[in-house]
Amino acid sequence: MTPLLQVALGGALGASGRYLTGLWAARLLGKDFPWGTLIVNVAGSFAMGVIVVVLLHLTDNRYAPLLMTGVLGGFTTFSAFSLDAVTLYERGAVAVAAGYVLASVVLSIGALFAGLLFARSIVT
Repeated sequence: MTPLLQVALGGALGASGRYLTGLWAARLLGKDFPWGTLIVNVAGSFAMGVIVVVLLHLTDNRYAPLLMTGVLGGFTTFSAFSLDAVTLYERGAVAVAAGYVLASVVLSIGALFAGLLFARSIVT
Protein backbone atom coordinates (compact mmCIF):
# COMPACT_ATOMS: atom_id res chain seq x y z
CA MET A 1 0.00 0.00 0.00
CA THR A 2 1.45 3.40 -0.96
CA PRO A 3 2.11 5.95 1.77
CA LEU A 4 -0.53 8.29 0.32
CA LEU A 5 -3.16 5.54 0.44
CA GLN A 6 -2.10 4.73 4.02
CA VAL A 7 -2.54 8.39 5.03
CA ALA A 8 -5.93 8.59 3.34
CA LEU A 9 -7.21 5.38 4.92
CA GLY A 10 -5.78 6.25 8.33
CA GLY A 11 -7.18 9.77 8.13
CA ALA A 12 -10.67 8.45 7.48
CA LEU A 13 -10.39 6.11 10.47
CA GLY A 14 -8.95 8.81 12.74
CA ALA A 15 -11.50 11.45 11.77
CA SER A 16 -14.32 8.98 12.33
CA GLY A 17 -12.87 8.13 15.73
CA ARG A 18 -12.67 11.79 16.62
CA TYR A 19 -16.28 12.37 15.62
CA LEU A 20 -17.53 9.38 17.61
CA THR A 21 -15.44 10.36 20.63
CA GLY A 22 -16.94 13.85 20.50
CA LEU A 23 -20.47 12.44 20.42
CA TRP A 24 -19.74 10.05 23.26
CA ALA A 25 -18.12 12.73 25.42
CA ALA A 26 -20.98 15.19 24.87
CA ARG A 27 -23.56 12.58 25.83
CA LEU A 28 -21.67 11.31 28.84
CA LEU A 29 -20.00 14.47 30.16
CA GLY A 30 -22.14 17.28 28.80
CA LYS A 31 -21.64 20.09 26.31
CA ASP A 32 -20.48 22.84 28.68
CA PHE A 33 -16.78 22.01 28.14
CA PRO A 34 -14.97 20.67 25.04
CA TRP A 35 -14.44 17.24 26.60
CA GLY A 36 -14.27 15.49 23.25
CA THR A 37 -11.44 17.67 22.01
CA LEU A 38 -9.54 17.31 25.27
CA ILE A 39 -9.96 13.54 25.24
CA VAL A 40 -8.79 13.10 21.63
CA ASN A 41 -5.84 15.45 22.15
CA VAL A 42 -4.62 13.66 25.27
CA ALA A 43 -5.34 10.18 23.93
CA GLY A 44 -3.74 11.03 20.58
CA SER A 45 -0.62 12.38 22.27
CA PHE A 46 -0.36 9.23 24.40
CA ALA A 47 -0.84 7.05 21.33
CA MET A 48 1.81 9.03 19.43
CA GLY A 49 4.31 8.33 22.20
CA VAL A 50 3.53 4.62 22.18
CA ILE A 51 3.64 4.34 18.39
CA VAL A 52 6.95 6.21 18.08
CA VAL A 53 8.64 3.87 20.57
CA VAL A 54 7.13 0.72 19.07
CA LEU A 55 8.04 1.66 15.49
CA LEU A 56 11.58 2.63 16.52
CA HIS A 57 11.93 -0.60 18.50
CA LEU A 58 10.80 -2.60 15.49
CA THR A 59 12.95 -0.41 13.20
CA ASP A 60 10.06 -0.54 10.81
CA ASN A 61 8.57 2.80 9.83
CA ARG A 62 6.44 1.47 6.99
CA TYR A 63 3.32 1.88 9.14
CA ALA A 64 4.16 5.45 10.21
CA PRO A 65 2.14 7.08 7.40
CA LEU A 66 -0.92 4.98 8.30
CA LEU A 67 -0.72 5.28 12.06
CA MET A 68 1.00 8.59 12.80
CA THR A 69 0.05 10.86 9.92
CA GLY A 70 -3.19 9.13 8.98
CA VAL A 71 -4.97 7.80 12.05
CA LEU A 72 -3.55 10.23 14.60
CA GLY A 73 -3.55 13.13 12.13
CA GLY A 74 -7.24 12.54 11.52
CA PHE A 75 -7.94 11.90 15.17
CA THR A 76 -5.98 14.96 16.31
CA THR A 77 -3.18 17.15 15.01
CA PHE A 78 -2.27 17.88 18.60
CA SER A 79 -0.40 14.58 18.77
CA ALA A 80 2.05 15.72 16.07
CA PHE A 81 2.48 19.06 17.84
CA SER A 82 3.21 17.21 21.11
CA LEU A 83 5.77 14.97 19.42
CA ASP A 84 7.54 17.95 17.85
CA ALA A 85 7.71 19.79 21.18
CA VAL A 86 9.03 16.78 23.08
CA THR A 87 11.55 15.99 20.33
CA LEU A 88 12.96 19.52 20.57
CA TYR A 89 13.08 19.22 24.37
CA GLU A 90 14.82 15.83 24.29
CA ARG A 91 17.41 17.20 21.86
CA GLY A 92 18.30 19.74 24.52
CA ALA A 93 16.66 22.68 22.77
CA VAL A 94 14.52 23.58 25.79
CA ALA A 95 14.15 27.26 24.91
CA VAL A 96 13.28 26.41 21.31
CA ALA A 97 10.71 23.86 22.52
CA ALA A 98 9.15 26.42 24.85
CA GLY A 99 9.11 29.01 22.07
CA TYR A 100 7.52 26.49 19.71
CA VAL A 101 4.79 25.67 22.24
CA LEU A 102 4.10 29.31 22.99
CA ALA A 103 4.18 30.36 19.35
CA SER A 104 1.95 27.46 18.29
CA VAL A 105 -0.71 28.21 20.86
CA VAL A 106 -0.65 32.00 20.56
CA LEU A 107 -0.36 32.12 16.76
CA SER A 108 -2.99 29.41 16.22
CA ILE A 109 -5.52 31.10 18.48
CA GLY A 110 -4.63 34.47 16.94
CA ALA A 111 -5.08 33.01 13.45
CA LEU A 112 -8.48 31.68 14.43
CA PHE A 113 -9.52 35.13 15.65
CA ALA A 114 -8.16 36.65 12.42
CA GLY A 115 -10.10 34.14 10.36
CA LEU A 116 -13.28 34.92 12.29
CA LEU A 117 -12.82 38.66 11.78
CA PHE A 118 -11.99 38.26 8.11
CA ALA A 119 -14.95 35.98 7.39
CA ARG A 120 -17.33 38.14 9.42
CA SER A 121 -16.21 41.25 7.49
CA ILE A 122 -17.08 39.56 4.22
CA VAL A 123 -20.34 37.94 5.31
CA THR A 124 -21.87 40.98 7.00
